[in-house]
Amino acid sequence: MFVDEVVIKVEAGKGGDGCTAFRREKFIPDGGPFGGNGGRGASIIFKTDLGLRTLLDLRYNKLIKAPKGANGEGKNKNGRSAKDVVIKVPVGTTIKDVDTGLIIADLTKKDDEVIVAQGGRGGRGNTAFATASNPAPNFSEHGEPGEEKTLKVELRLLADVGFVGMPSVGKSTILSKISASKPKIAAYHFTTLNPNLGVVKVIDGRTFVAADLPGLIKGASLGEGLGDKFLKHIQRTKVIAHIIDMSGYEGRNPIEDYEVINKELRDFDEKLIKKPQIIIANKMDLEGAEENLKRFKQKYDLPVYETSAINGSGLKKALVAIADELDKQEEKPLFEEEAFESHVLYKFKKEQPFTITRENDIYVVKGKEIEKLFKMTKFTDEGAVRFARKLRQMGIDEKLLEMGAKYGDKVQIMDMIFEFKE
Repeated sequence: MFVDEVVIKVEAGKGGDGCTAFRREKFIPDGGPFGGNGGRGASIIFKTDLGLRTLLDLRYNKLIKAPKGANGEGKNKNGRSAKDVVIKVPVGTTIKDVDTGLIIADLTKKDDEVIVAQGGRGGRGNTAFATASNPAPNFSEHGEPGEEKTLKVELRLLADVGFVGMPSVGKSTILSKISASKPKIAAYHFTTLNPNLGVVKVIDGRTFVAADLPGLIKGASLGEGLGDKFLKHIQRTKVIAHIIDMSGYEGRNPIEDYEVINKELRDFDEKLIKKPQIIIANKMDLEGAEENLKRFKQKYDLPVYETSAINGSGLKKALVAIADELDKQEEKPLFEEEAFESHVLYKFKKEQPFTITRENDIYVVKGKEIEKLFKMTKFTDEGAVRFARKLRQMGIDEKLLEMGAKYGDKVQIMDMIFEFKE
């Protein structure tokens, strides 16, 4: 089964918890801190594999969860870091963060890889918090939560040339004649249900990869027929080979077919219509083809390559024209740089680090950094004191007073309610 689009959730591993422990040795205050740090949680990595052609495996794996790091132990033993989870995907896979709409990566080469969700760092043991003023801290940290994201994973086939046209114009037959590809061919519409790839060798030795895409119909860009699912695969191609049944064998008008297909390309993505096109007039061996070709050339001052996919005539000349056009094209990125997550300059998105709202006489504090600090805090002894101090440093106390909060009022962070104290 050909699957080229899935939405999945990924959860990187939480860091291991730090350890609170003490050793018992003479002349060392309170025995001395002896707790090790937790290990790093596993990250989730996407990596390309040339042997894959579909996202089928991800379709049945909607949640990918990475293991957590091991907890730290006494005697300053650090926990083991968890092994990263590597997900293999086909070359040509694009990964987008659903929540931000930004592209995390576009993997177009062999062994391309990207970390899509970063594992959390290990929590620090109490040894790490020792200072001159507090040589024997009685607290440690929970591990940092791993990143959680909802991803849209899309496959856009890597092909130099895309064969487009109405159903049953001969795209699959041409591909079978010019390459070793064996697409399913039959005398009915929509024989091609999935894109087919073939490596083509031109008579002069040049080679290129061609993609035969399911037939388009009017309204394909809006979801009619099968074409809308596969129009995205044309986006990576450098040249479009527009195949037209010039005989009008099924009662269609070749000129109208040409205009309809170009409209669908334009409606789906304006960039598609700007790609160079090679027009292949197929089925020239049938009655009426010559008359239709004459009318076509009168309307469009374009080079047209006459072929008959059944007997193979004209194909060599058309392939040379495609290869010549490919030689003129330069490699261009599919997406603008601004679409990538890595391009976003967060310093220009100066967001407030927290928000405070009042709900039923309770002040509710929210914010990514605060919630991360909350999850990493062990609310025992000095850990709770340190948490309160951190909140004060972040300006929470000042903001609460500004909003009219009084000492003794209730303050909620995530699922815990605290008393606001001086």
